[in-house]
Amino acid sequence: MVADEPTFARLMAATQNGDKAAGNVLLSEAGVWLERYFRRRVPPHQIDDLVQEVLIAFYTKRGTWDPARPFLPWLAAIARYRWVDHLRKVYKHDSQELMDDDAAHDSDEEVVLARVSLDRLFGQIPEKQAEVIEMVKIGGLSIREAAEKTGQSESLVKVNIHRGLKKMATLVEKAE
Repeated sequence: MVADEPTFARLMAATQNGDKAAGNVLLSEAGVWLERYFRRRVPPHQIDDLVQEVLIAFYTKRGTWDPARPFLPWLAAIARYRWVDHLRKVYKHDSQELMDDDAAHDSDEEVVLARVSLDRLFGQIPEKQAEVIEMVKIGGLSIREAAEKTGQSESLVKVNIHRGLKKMATLVEKAE
C-alpha cells in the first residue's frame, strides 16, 4: 500500500494519541515514501541510511506535527533538511579527500616557497592584520579564539582579516 495524504494524516493523529500499531504502519509507509523521495536525489547506496536518519528525526519530532496542517509537506521538510545535511557531509568529506590528495603531491620545496611568499606578504601588511590572518585562516582558530589571544574585539579581528586579505590580494595582483 502506498499511503496518500489523508491516510498519512489519520495514521499520524492515531500515533500521536498512542496507537502503536498505527505508528508501525506509519513508519513503514513513511519509509516507502522517503525511498521514492530520495531516489532522484542521492546515489542508490546512500538511500537506506538517509531514510533511517529521516525516520529517526521524524519519530523524534512527531509531537510537533499539527493535525490542522497537511502531513506530507511536514515530512518533506524534515527529509529536505536531512538531505541538505547529508550533502554537506558528503561535500565536506569529498573536498577533504581532495585536499589530502593535493597535499600528498606537494613537494617540500613547494611548501617552503609558498610559506616564504606568504611571509613576504605578511611583511607588507600591518602586524595586527598578519597576526589574525595567520591565526584564523592558516591556524584554524575561531574569530573568538583569535580575539582572546590578541586582545582585539571579535569585530576588529574580522575587520583586520578582511583588510589584510584585501591588501594581500592587491599586492599579489601588482606582482603579476
